[in-house]
Amino acid sequence: MLVATKNPPAKLIVTWPLLPDDFQLPDDPVEDETQPLIAAALRQPLTAIPELMQDALILSNFALCAGISFPSSTIDEQRTICKAPDWMYVKPVNPKNVSQVRRSYTPHTEGTIPQIVMEFLSETYGEEYSVEFKQRVGKWFFYEQIIKVPRYVIFRATTAHLEVYALESEHYRLEEPDDNGRFWIPGLNLFLGIWEGSHEYRTGYWLRWWNSEGELLLWSEERAEQERLRADRESLRAERLAEKLRQAGIELDDEE
Repeated sequence: MLVATKNPPAKLIVTWPLLPDDFQLPDDPVEDETQPLIAAALRQPLTAIPELMQDALILSNFALCAGISFPSSTIDEQRTICKAPDWMYVKPVNPKNVSQVRRSYTPHTEGTIPQIVMEFLSETYGEEYSVEFKQRVGKWFFYEQIIKVPRYVIFRATTAHLEVYALESEHYRLEEPDDNGRFWIPGLNLFLGIWEGSHEYRTGYWLRWWNSEGELLLWSEERAEQERLRADRESLRAERLAEKLRQAGIELDDEE
């Protein structure tokens, strides 16, 4: 299903200026206490995969910027638009000097466009579904028509409702999940899906990653538990082998 943008502006010109140092970014509060947890849980397993982390930005509530104007606009009428996705993955990005602090990201000037952006819905709908271009630029229009992000994800954690949109012919099309209820995300080359359980003292629905083989990417505590169980199995096997040898009359020298 294609979702068409209503009232598309005529001859909209998009530019990619760096955000001025004195630009006042909005200080919008996080709408839901679960949103930072979901964002962090998406990033954490990726840190164990160097090829996904190198030259990449993985950020939440971080300014994604572009400039818009019309051919007849004066300089004063040109607008810098910034949106802060709840989660964003970009690779590759241009490196910054060690002394510089990145406070925004402008595609094409500082690197490529994001491979994926996500919005986590709170109890009340915001502008995540805003498709019209008026005085206020909605997130949908910004991601689809200005930045042209290939994958746009909308997730409501309270109901486990997940929508993944793919950019096709300049418009977002609602994707269908595979037989496992997951969505393939190009650029990361991972599947995205819903998982129910407990993490970080929260029990509920989470977004998680699976690799191309269908294996779940584990959180650090899951990897640690997996390693502990492996070590326990190795220790048990060693104990059983030692016991069999003793029963056969073979004594093992204790290591000092």
